[in-house]
Amino acid sequence: MKKWITGALAILLGVMSIGIPFSGVHEAEAKTTDDKLKIVTTIFPEYEWTKAVLGECESEAELTMLLDNGTDLHSFQPAVKDIMEVSSCDLLIYVGGESDAWIEDALKSAQNKDMKTINLMEVLGDTIKEEETVEGMQGGEHKHDHAEEEEKEYDEHVWTSLRNASVVCEAIAATLEEMDPENKDTYQANARNYEAKLSSLDKEYQKTADSAKQNTLIFADRFPFRYLVDDYGLNYYAAFSGCSAESEASFKTVTFLAEKVDELGVNSVLTIEKSDDRIAQTVIENTKTKNQSIHELNSMQSITSEEIKNGMTYLSVMEDNLKVLQEVLN
Repeated sequence: MKKWITGALAILLGVMSIGIPFSGVHEAEAKTTDDKLKIVTTIFPEYEWTKAVLGECESEAELTMLLDNGTDLHSFQPAVKDIMEVSSCDLLIYVGGESDAWIEDALKSAQNKDMKTINLMEVLGDTIKEEETVEGMQGGEHKHDHAEEEEKEYDEHVWTSLRNASVVCEAIAATLEEMDPENKDTYQANARNYEAKLSSLDKEYQKTADSAKQNTLIFADRFPFRYLVDDYGLNYYAAFSGCSAESEASFKTVTFLAEKVDELGVNSVLTIEKSDDRIAQTVIENTKTKNQSIHELNSMQSITSEEIKNGMTYLSVMEDNLKVLQEVLN
């Protein structure tokens, strides 16, 4: 896919590749020929955070979310218009993991040489975690056998941490202040107000974890919530890692999860959003009591523009996830 993207950019943009140094927030002489700042975000959380920091200044910007049709980050195939959006914007905000390799190619041929970029994984620096394989996770034995041969893979789902969200919001505010100094006070105030909401919700999560009767989640699905559980000292077992493309659990994996449900006495099995629950149902059928409920945590990997129009926000999703945890941990 990289070759296709590079070729498409060369034909469409007709420019030579340019090197853009990366250090989380990229420094450049931010100047746009239009009155409105053109801001491109790749996923829903970035879009939400930027919208919150812009606040009343949103009318002075053109804010776009690329992955707005329910396609998640790991399976996204950029169209020509997506490459053009990235190439010509004033500010690009993206995750920066392996799934965003196409963006790195697009930036080499960017039309806007004064573009600023915010790479979430670079902004968060040392807090980024390696992809984890826990006991019973499908494919774990294979990865262990070849651990020395494989390059490190990093967990891209940084947005599931409210604490990470606060750090990124500060970076967004600082960048907008540089690009639009006239509205500096507004961006600072909006960021402070939003970070206060994140902090308040973070405290509620911690309170829930501290008072929980259980401290282990059983996921019959992919597990993109490592940053969240690590923030609050929770444990988990899951069928697949967060970035896994697998969807069919082996008998061994199902049996392991079912035995963990019995061993720990948990009353719920979890899935991520838009799961068909097949694996969860099979796990429950293999437990002793076969009466566990199925609950969903939303990892915000496939939020659509329609859901945003209907009022879904980053905070509302995280509040709903908290309610789920309050139920399954007690």
